[in-house]
Formats: sequence, C-alpha cells, structure tokens
Amino acid sequence: MDPGKQITFPLLMSVGAAVIGSLQFGYNTGVINAPQKIIEKFINETYVERYSEPIPEGSLTGIWALAVSMFSVGGIFSSFSVGFFVNRLGRRNSMLIANVLAFISAALMGFSKMASSWEMLIIGRFVVGLYSGLCTGFVPMYVGEISPTALRGALGTLHQLGIVVGILIAQVFGLEMIMGNDDYWPLLLGFLFIPAVIQTVVLPFCPESPRFLLINRNEENKAKTVLKKLRGTTDVSNDMQEMKEESRQMMREKKVTILELFRSPLYRQPIIIAIILQLSQQFSGINAVFYFSTRIFEKAEVAQPIYATIGAGVVNTAFTVVSVFVVERAGRRSLHLLGLMGMAGSAVLMTIALALLEQLKWMSYVSIVAIFAFVAFFEMGPGPIPWFIVAELFSQGPRPSAMAVAGCSNWMANFVVAMSFQYVEKLCGPYVFIIFTILLLIFFIFTYFKVPETRGRTFDDISAGFRQTASAGAIKHSPEELNSLGADSQL
Repeated sequence: MDPGKQITFPLLMSVGAAVIGSLQFGYNTGVINAPQKIIEKFINETYVERYSEPIPEGSLTGIWALAVSMFSVGGIFSSFSVGFFVNRLGRRNSMLIANVLAFISAALMGFSKMASSWEMLIIGRFVVGLYSGLCTGFVPMYVGEISPTALRGALGTLHQLGIVVGILIAQVFGLEMIMGNDDYWPLLLGFLFIPAVIQTVVLPFCPESPRFLLINRNEENKAKTVLKKLRGTTDVSNDMQEMKEESRQMMREKKVTILELFRSPLYRQPIIIAIILQLSQQFSGINAVFYFSTRIFEKAEVAQPIYATIGAGVVNTAFTVVSVFVVERAGRRSLHLLGLMGMAGSAVLMTIALALLEQLKWMSYVSIVAIFAFVAFFEMGPGPIPWFIVAELFSQGPRPSAMAVAGCSNWMANFVVAMSFQYVEKLCGPYVFIIFTILLLIFFIFTYFKVPETRGRTFDDISAGFRQTASAGAIKHSPEELNSLGADSQL
C-alpha cells in the first residue's frame, strides 16, 4: 500500500485518543436537551426549599437559558487560549492537561443535586464549555498535523464524527428509562468523567505532533522517529522535506498574532474564509435543531418526540461516516456547496410542513423527513469541513492564531443561536427556518466564489495560492508576511 495512504495502528490510536475530546464536545452539546423538564423541576424544588415559594416563570426560563448558554460562554473564553497551550506544551500534552477541566465539571454537575445547588450546575456547564472550547482547537490541529496529506480530509472528518457520536450517546442516555429521570440526571451530566479517564490513560502512549517537534522544538530526530511510527515505513523523506521547508519559512517569519491576521492584507482573505465557514456551520440552523429538537417534534405532534430526536442523531452519525469516505474523492469545496444547498431546500420543506400542520396532520411526517434531510446534508459538508479546513489554510506560524479566531467565531455563533432561537421562534412561528434558508444561500454564494479546493494539496501549496492572489500588491507586504503564507526561497 502507498505509505501516504496507509493507516497504521499508532496513527489510528493517536487519532482515536484525540477524538475522545470531540466526543465530549458533542455529548455536552446534546446532553442538556432531553432532561430539560426534570432539571427545571429540580431548580423549582431548590428555589422552594430556599425561599418557601415557587420560582417565577421568568426566573426559571432565565436560569435554564443560562445553564444552556454558559457552555458556549466557556467555549468563547477558552478558544482564545488554544495558541498559548499548543505552542508551549505541544498538541498532545495540551489535550492531556485539558482533562483537568473535564474532571472538575463532572464533579460540579454530578453533585449539584446532592448539594441542592443550580449554581454548581451553571458553573459546571461553564467549565465543560472551557474544556470543549480547547478541544475544538486542539483536536483538528493535532489530527491534521499527524495525518498523511492523502488522508488528511478523511481523518479530519473524524473530529465531526466524534461530535455526532457524542450527541447520539447523550440522546440515548437521556431517555427516561436510562438516565433522563429524577434519580439519575446528575449521572447523565457527570458521565463525561469516564471518557476523560480513558483519554488520560491512552494519550501518554500517543506521539507528539511531528510538525510541532521539528518546527517548534527543532527536534529533528524525534520528529523522524514519530513519523516512521505513524507512517509504518522507514522512508519518511517526503514528509520531512515538506516540514523542513515550512520550518525554514517559520525561521524567516515573525510570530503572527491574532491582530496581525486581520491587519495584514495577505492573511485577511484566508482568515475571512475561516470565519465565514465557521459561521456557516452554526448559522445554518443545525444547533437550533439539536438544542430544541424534542420541542420541534412535539410541535409537529409526533407521538414519541424523544425517539424522533434520536432518529435524527442516527442520521447525523450515518452521514458523517459517509463524508469520511467521500471527502477525499469529492473534495471539501464541492461537499460544502452540496451540503449548504441541500440544507436550504430542507429548511424550506420544514417551514411548509410546520405552517400547514394545523390543516394537514400528515405534515408531521414531512417535518420529520425534512429534519432528517437537513441533518444529513449538514454532515455532508457544513458539519465536518469548517473544522479541519482552517488548519489547511495556514502554515505552521499563523495556524494556532487562526484556529483560535475560527474557534471563537464558532462558539460566539453557537451562543447567539442558543440564546436567541427560543425568542425568535416565538416571534416567527413556523417561518423561523426561512431566516436560516436566507443565511444558507448567502454562505453558498460566498463558498462558490471565495473558498479554494484543498483536497490532495500540501499546507505549503494551499498557502501559496493565497500568496498568488495577493501578489498584485506584494510590494506592500513584508518578506516575513509572504513567508507565512507559503512563500519559498524563490522569492
């Protein structure tokens, strides 16, 4: 087998261990949906214990919205720290240390009922948000840097697969007969302790990113040893040559800060693409579907809404698996365009179904089909692609800052959707998804005209494409800036 396409056990173990962080992110995104009424009941009972009167409805809605949204707030804060950790501690060690946050949040949420404290629940959601925000930066970066170029898209998609499997596990565990009940909901929220233990045990046996070892630490022999183990071959000269070229560029370039990504005309195009792709994921409406899926199915008068939600989770997982196999054949850009257009069509169908529900009862089945199609198209493109394409758009120097900006954009959009969807839905009724349809069409137009195809191209080659775009104004750019985007000695 071509060494560039060989999946070795060390590579599989390293990617698998990293993707546990993605699973945690997915689990904590989905876990809060099913037990909403039970947790609201706990908040009310705690309020009665403290103040001897039932909680006002407005206060209950506020506390619940805070518990949901603090997850995103934590993610916004920690996503800015990604570069700080990965440049000082390395990619693998950063993932390892982040588990401290997972253990703290599991304890806070798991013991919140025993302590009769909704504050512990809210703080726990914030801390697990901090953890998840770090994971969304660490995992795609680590996976992208240890993967062979020919497999970078397929293995990069596993980050999204981890997220959707986490969401599905949360939905199944959230069933009343399992942990979605009065007795076991603290265990449901504290379950993230177990994956955190597994990751803490497995990660020390995984290698550090060879790119980090060579480019950041200048440890060539270690990097070569790690590459031989990951590739399953003694000849890693091509990989070493590519990394050495990138290392030479880094020596010539100054350190790129977050502000410089926006100030320099040379970085501006790729960072805008990175941000818009992250926004296309969150403002597509997918989080509105997952945060409030059970309620949407209730409104559509589905007899067992929780099972319909789990069905959406199964579709979600199945189509992510499909995208793992097609992303290297069809390309990132094509799949993203297909996903956006398919989601727009599904959103229109969902709007029609919800609007006509009163007149035609069978429209409830159409709404289920529309949601399933919406989720399927999401996992074909807007789900997996924004996560790993950001790592592909930048060379080693600006990459950590770019990942931090992209991650923060994603989390801020996540927060906006989580906080506003309930109110917008009350205002717009069944026509709420028309807003998402318009946004999806805008993202489609942007992707068509601005996003390059990155399939099968090295980091250096992709960056050089942006350099050529900016070459008309190259006289305005410093050599250090040109080097950061893949300029070589020919300059």
